[in-house]
Amino acid sequence: MSDQQQHWTKTELQIYILMLCANADSNVTEEELELIKSKTDKKTFDKMYEEFKGDTEEESLEKIQDNLVMHEYSHKELTQLRKEMFEVFFSDKKFSMMENTLDKILDNILY
Repeated sequence: MSDQQQHWTKTELQIYILMLCANADSNVTEEELELIKSKTDKKTFDKMYEEFKGDTEEESLEKIQDNLVMHEYSHKELTQLRKEMFEVFFSDKKFSMMENTLDKILDNILY
């Protein structure tokens, strides 16, 4: 993790959140990665993937919280983000207890 806070675009933040969702059960599948890649361009995906790989879950949540306050999200945007989070959670046809816990944590951060 870098000491300097990164200021991400909404798209970068979205991709980072989806990566955290994919990793919630500590098992990132190829399907999850492909789904996330389909939401952005290769450069943005690669940048955020490299950032994500070096972070603990606690660091990830802190970065998400820090970046969320820099953007004003409409209710519609948040609803769309939640929908995409659930697409990642359910891409393996399961919703594990760890994914459920992360969903509740992110719900508290987002709203």
